Amino acid sequence: MADDPTDADAQFREWMFENLQRAATHFGLVLAGEPRLGWMDRSIGALVGRGEEQFWLRVVSENKQWVDGDFWTGNLDANVLTGLAKPRVLEVYEWDEHRQQRAEVLTLFPGSPCSRTNVLRESLDLSDAWWAELRRTIDVIASTSTDRVNAGQELVSSRIRQNFGDSADPVVPVWETVHGDLHWANLMQPDFGLLDWEGWGRGPAGTDAATLLSYSLLVPEMAERVRSVFADVLDSESGRVAQLYVASRLLRRIDKGDHLDLTAALMANAETLL
Repeated sequence: MADDPTDADAQFREWMFENLQRAATHFGLVLAGEPRLGWMDRSIGALVGRGEEQFWLRVVSENKQWVDGDFWTGNLDANVLTGLAKPRVLEVYEWDEHRQQRAEVLTLFPGSPCSRTNVLRESLDLSDAWWAELRRTIDVIASTSTDRVNAGQELVSSRIRQNFGDSADPVVPVWETVHGDLHWANLMQPDFGLLDWEGWGRGPAGTDAATLLSYSLLVPEMAERVRSVFADVLDSESGRVAQLYVASRLLRRIDKGDHLDLTAALMANAETLL
């Protein structure tokens, strides 16, 4: 049984739940909601309470060689971004148990995610104010100065050439600060909110608009709304490079079994750029 991948996955998920319970005990919190595992089970989170107050508790587990990078402290580092509809990290606890564990207590954001998956598969009725706040938020992030890095030229060139060869120029003409993971499961409704700030940092200008567009392609009317909100960004030269980079990044995910139904739409959009 030890060699059974399914059994190993189940054991890892149980261990992650134990990590969540350990973190809750450390902070004096009580689990108040069903735990939810993140991508590839590397994180787990749940609604928690302390008296009348409620928070979100998140625990991430990582091999030790990866814990010194910007992604490890992204949520806490994002506390410098004020005046935006986003959670704030209140407390942090780390411990070493086979892997490095990091627990964060975050303010609880009201509403519900726009989608249970990164990819949008049905239309949403979002207000004009919601879309306006989305654009304002991305503009504020873009103009924020930081030493954090989401993606550099070497990574962008490698990803684009891997999927499109020499048919696309991978040189990024403009750089800006990006959220880096602007998909529908990280966006809240009915009031706008943006979650998961692990990877924010400098990247190709237009990365966030390109990411949201790519994850919207299965719902044409939503993709068109994203295009209209970010038309100036997506139609720029940097926006074109950003779209090819994001497409390349998602195609890598698809190769690993994620979002298989997005393949045709993603390639069709990339062909229009090439």
